[in-house]
Amino acid sequence: MASLDTVSIAILLGSLLVMAGILSSLVALRFGAPLLLVFLLVGMLAGEGGPGGLKFDDVGAAYTVGSIALALILFDGGLRTRFASIRNVVAPSVMLATLGVLVTTLLTAPVAKFALGMGWTEALLMGAIIASTDAAAVFLLINAGGLRLRPRVRGTLEVESGTNDPFAVFLTLLLVEIIAIGGMDWSQAAVTLLRDAALGCVIGYGGGRIITLVLNRVPLAQGLHAPFVAVSALVVFAFGNAVHSSGFLAVYLAGLVVGNRQTRAHNSVVVFLDAITWLAQIVMFVLLGLLVWPERLAGNLFGALAVAMVLMLVARPAAVFLCLAPFNYQWREKLFISWVGLRGAVAIFLASIPLMVGLPGAVVYFDVAFVVVLSSLLIQGWTVALSARKLDMSFVRSDPLPRRIELDLPGQLAREIVGYPVAANSPYLRRGLIPNWARPTLVIRKEEILTPAEAEPVRVGDYVYLLAPPEKAQALDRFFMNMPPPRVPEPELLGDFFVPGTAALGALADIYGLQVAADHIDVPLSDLFTEKLGRAAKLGDVVQLGPVALLAHTVENGRVVMVGLRLAEPEERATLPGRFRSLWKRVQKWIG
Repeated sequence: MASLDTVSIAILLGSLLVMAGILSSLVALRFGAPLLLVFLLVGMLAGEGGPGGLKFDDVGAAYTVGSIALALILFDGGLRTRFASIRNVVAPSVMLATLGVLVTTLLTAPVAKFALGMGWTEALLMGAIIASTDAAAVFLLINAGGLRLRPRVRGTLEVESGTNDPFAVFLTLLLVEIIAIGGMDWSQAAVTLLRDAALGCVIGYGGGRIITLVLNRVPLAQGLHAPFVAVSALVVFAFGNAVHSSGFLAVYLAGLVVGNRQTRAHNSVVVFLDAITWLAQIVMFVLLGLLVWPERLAGNLFGALAVAMVLMLVARPAAVFLCLAPFNYQWREKLFISWVGLRGAVAIFLASIPLMVGLPGAVVYFDVAFVVVLSSLLIQGWTVALSARKLDMSFVRSDPLPRRIELDLPGQLAREIVGYPVAANSPYLRRGLIPNWARPTLVIRKEEILTPAEAEPVRVGDYVYLLAPPEKAQALDRFFMNMPPPRVPEPELLGDFFVPGTAALGALADIYGLQVAADHIDVPLSDLFTEKLGRAAKLGDVVQLGPVALLAHTVENGRVVMVGLRLAEPEERATLPGRFRSLWKRVQKWIG
């Protein structure tokens, strides 16, 4: 009975720890603190070296949980990434994920050698452990800050974060093996790296196709689609590792394949993975925090801080500027990508490998990695939003996103039902604006189901349900935001939509279904004005863009700072609600 009580107490304490991590996120969001830092601190405080006094020293369990969590996080990242948004950034991102990791390792190693008193091989291992950025840390902080990054910058960070882990893992395992057995043939190591990467790509692509095939062909019971996808991701990851390829690369590519193909239950899969990756991150960071002894950190604190500062201020920027030099990136973009190279669970996870294999002085790697992660989350994590605004890489969502409901349609992959409550100041209600790829299907008013024609005119408090492609459903949010009207209405302007001049042309084209050349996808709207006008923009200048007209609403020093959207003539009339369409037909008849 005593053993049963021990198990029950362990489950209770573990559940309470996870619950504490979840609830502490509310406090962190209020004060803008990096959430992952909070989870680490919860584990530290509960551990044997903290006031909680819980004894936990099972590195193997932490490594297993970390592997599962990172696999799910990488799969989820791939699932949410569209090929269209990363097509132009694959080359620079892969350069950062390989050469960038190597350069960061080489530049960090000398500091680790002299500040921590290590040998050169051990110093290289220290550099490899902390060389890769952490996808979970980067995008959790960006999303929590309510930031919308420029598409090229976001795409670069997404692909780099998703693909640099395999190379960092390879370097770490290679150096651990060299230290453990005393040497290795470097040509053999290079061949091993290429083999692991190639096999990982094959397994990831094949696994993604198989997952998609099963989702669309096998009649799984409702509710099992999402768990099947999550477990399948772990199967791809584990199989990749079992055959000595890169399991991390394989699971990320599997997510890319599944996310870019039409599948059943797409929305339920995304929602489920949202929840499970959140839980995985919390558990992983709490467990890693439990392994830390605050007293032990003091022994190498100054050396670890020196490594962290050089990593943030020298090694990472040097790697980014070097790797992106052949590509057409602005210096501000390079500087922002350098600063947002956050370190997170991956570094601590890799630092647990020397502990598992019993390398001499293995605790030093773990403690230094922990200090580096804390420093990165505290300094870089707390300034992500500020740096994005100062470097003009993003704008903050000033209006809260509406509640979106997504429903899968049985037997239909190309469309789903998307529902929204109609807010008083939403563009849909005030102007009848809706993209040409979305079709209203029904309206619910006071528990009564109406067709769009019966519901005309739509009222505040109605619930509108539309048919839309699953990959574009999120773009509908802006049409149902409760946006305050402009201070000074302009007759010719759609006072509902104002976008900054830094917004990319591709993002606008995606919402309105416009045809944009591939080399113009990342072009800011302000640059489009200069290109189309052939001169510096002036207040009130208009640029035609298919069914949309762009108006220079705010201009500073000849550069458009704020762009207004208005209906073009005559194509856009199809986007007006029925009452305006009929009025326009009457006017045309009267004129004719």
